[in-house]
Amino acid sequence: MKLSAPIFQLKRRAKLISRDSRIPLNEVLDQIAQEEGFQRWSMLSACMAAYPQPKSLLAKLHNGDMLLFAGRPGHGKTKLGLQLLIDSINDDRRAVLFTLEFTEQQAIKHVQSLEKKAPGISDSLEIITSDEISADYIISHLSGSKPGTVAVIDYLQVLDQQRHKPPLSEQVRALDDFAKQVGVIFGFISQIDRSFDADNKALPDIHDLRLPNHVELSLFTKACFVHNGKTQFQMVA
Repeated sequence: MKLSAPIFQLKRRAKLISRDSRIPLNEVLDQIAQEEGFQRWSMLSACMAAYPQPKSLLAKLHNGDMLLFAGRPGHGKTKLGLQLLIDSINDDRRAVLFTLEFTEQQAIKHVQSLEKKAPGISDSLEIITSDEISADYIISHLSGSKPGTVAVIDYLQVLDQQRHKPPLSEQVRALDDFAKQVGVIFGFISQIDRSFDADNKALPDIHDLRLPNHVELSLFTKACFVHNGKTQFQMVA
């Protein structure tokens, strides 16, 4: 069933109406759902969840997944991560970008460059740019999140760059435990080692990750490797 607008836009409109009219949000959501042909918002949301986008990476993920986006600089790994967040918002999920690379304005600009059918989606994306981003910080921020929440971390290799933060291996294990307990999906943008040689194989793989500090690779469940416009999705564990 086609809605009059993407579900995230309907939800945002409901929040504005609730704030301006001081009507409880759940009542406004139900009213909008009725305008779309459903008795209640929960029925609308459930119906939309039953029709995942077949070409979306999101449809291949499950609650608790630990996903890698890996490639050399400029080959599209960040684009994949941001597209996952856009698809998550369109699926009425909470979507959060934790970035140690971008300013908030830079992140918004990148997201807006990917917006096509749903302009304004960047307004619904949570963008966290604190220098204190680490596993503990991320877990604290996502505390109370619903299962299916999607968070992308930009990027894996800088999580422990500051000496006062725990080793990368400890942080990834803590995030893995949290993902499984709560049902959050984590995506990690990751670098590929400079030793990767495209003349020997078309795409990098899990063994080509740049890991200056040890990480237990079996903690990751799925991965997207990109190079020269090609993308390969694969199971890791």
